[in-house]
Amino acid sequence: MVNTLLAIALLGGAVNAAPKPMQPSHYARQSGYGSSTPTVAIKNGTVTGEHNAAYNQDYFLGVPFAQPPVGELRFRNPQSINATYNSTLAATSYAPECVGYGGDQIGYPVSEDCLYLNVIRPAGYENESLPIGVWIHGGGLFEGGTRDERYNLSFIVDNSVQIGKPIIAVSIAYRISAWGFLQSQEVSGSGNTNMGLRDQRLALHWLQENIAAFGGDAAKVTIWGESAGAGSVGWHLTAYNGRDDGLFRAGIMESGNPVNYGSYRTDIEYQPLYDVIVANSSCQNATDTLDCLRHVPFATINAIFNTTTIADAWNPIVDGDIIARWSSLQLAEGAFVKVPIIDGANSDEGTAFGPTGINTTADFAEHITLNTSGAYIGESFVPSLLDAYPDVCSDWIPPPAEVPCNVTYPQPYGPEYRRSAAYFGDVVMIANRRGACEAWTAHGVPAYSYRFNTRPAGLPWEVGVTHFQEVAFVFDNTNGLGYNAAHSSENPFEDMPESYSQLAKLMSSSWASFIYDQNPNNFTGRHAGTPDWPVYSEGAENIVWDANATELAYPEPDTFRQSGIQWILDHATAYHR
Repeated sequence: MVNTLLAIALLGGAVNAAPKPMQPSHYARQSGYGSSTPTVAIKNGTVTGEHNAAYNQDYFLGVPFAQPPVGELRFRNPQSINATYNSTLAATSYAPECVGYGGDQIGYPVSEDCLYLNVIRPAGYENESLPIGVWIHGGGLFEGGTRDERYNLSFIVDNSVQIGKPIIAVSIAYRISAWGFLQSQEVSGSGNTNMGLRDQRLALHWLQENIAAFGGDAAKVTIWGESAGAGSVGWHLTAYNGRDDGLFRAGIMESGNPVNYGSYRTDIEYQPLYDVIVANSSCQNATDTLDCLRHVPFATINAIFNTTTIADAWNPIVDGDIIARWSSLQLAEGAFVKVPIIDGANSDEGTAFGPTGINTTADFAEHITLNTSGAYIGESFVPSLLDAYPDVCSDWIPPPAEVPCNVTYPQPYGPEYRRSAAYFGDVVMIANRRGACEAWTAHGVPAYSYRFNTRPAGLPWEVGVTHFQEVAFVFDNTNGLGYNAAHSSENPFEDMPESYSQLAKLMSSSWASFIYDQNPNNFTGRHAGTPDWPVYSEGAENIVWDANATELAYPEPDTFRQSGIQWILDHATAYHR
């Protein structure tokens, strides 16, 4: 997918730096649950963590769930840990992030040896088995990690306790960029496709075997992510043609869906990029080029990967295995894991994914067929698509109620920019959100849909409520942890009205409540007067999260841009997804 644009959109995260995660356990009574040195006994041995008195939480940070993917295990599917720890494992600091290429890596150490997870549990629940929320960070599948302070899990865990629905939160790492998604005929032939998704899958299996030791209920796991992390949740919902392996009982997708946000490419299409890597690694004469790449020094291959043409070029392929086929076909047939979901998107996703310089209809038409957003379609479809996205102000984003129709956009946007942004936001994120909720409804499975409509501090009006902006609210990160100059961002709540903090508390608590018992409405301390978040099957309605409205949340019919979004859904296979 396109890379720089999708990068903005598929940001992902990690656990927080302030409080650190620890792993609760059914062995808690023998293992110092809530003590200064909490200890658990998992299948590979004894693990100790840290207790944070300020939050009354235990943190287990940097717990390995796979063998290090280095040396002979580089560019191979992840391997389970098949040994016992020689001594007690001190899980008191985050592991390095997986090697990636983008702003999310700034300020954080990276390493090939990165397949670790973090567990954050509330203290004081020794005799209970708590539900688990498993965070999968985004970042376009080429950046991000579990150390990112913007994804501090302590806040949502603390909220879960306050609302009477305590949960354990876990964040999992996975290989990204070519380290996790290298594709070619050689890779396909070796059976090592989509390694990053398999990393996630192995982490979920690890939790089934070990989360009870931390006080978690393995039957009550919710997988949860944003952007590429939300897309990852979607891939697990449809993995192995929708086979239910009992790894989770619910899913949360923030700006990502079971249908790919881009168009699938094949290993043959990736082959030229792979060949460039091989040539620059001096492996072109090797009988087994993939095996040769496993022995190239890290510094050499990392330098090759860290280029604009290679770093963010890699995405999953349909391999007939973990990704069995185009998931639009699976949703139509009901071939997905039928568990409750939250699935939502932001109002102005298209300002992150669409091009600028859209001065005429011809400019708009030209970009429809290009791989600029990651989702592209053949030229023969353009005329009917333009009809489905007419130059009508009521369909534009931001909508005329927020930005007048006759406003002049600054350079380099162009007078047709808002029309284009409506399409690109729909084709990448919003249409497939609606399609997923409709599929869940058709099969009688609860879905909760949302539209996030609150522009945080620091974003200009022309950007609107773009991709990623809900994250600080879901994590209740009202102090702006991790938002700083290094990441070209500021605290989303800086100098904003109190309603912004109130919305963050409401959203974060709703997420925690859903993780606890699949009910995002019924919890202690819910903001007075807030209407219930409707199940999508009951009226096909979204909840709108809006800190600037009379009510922080209100339902709306999910009917905006009806003809355009339906056109995209009807042409899913033409988009190769």
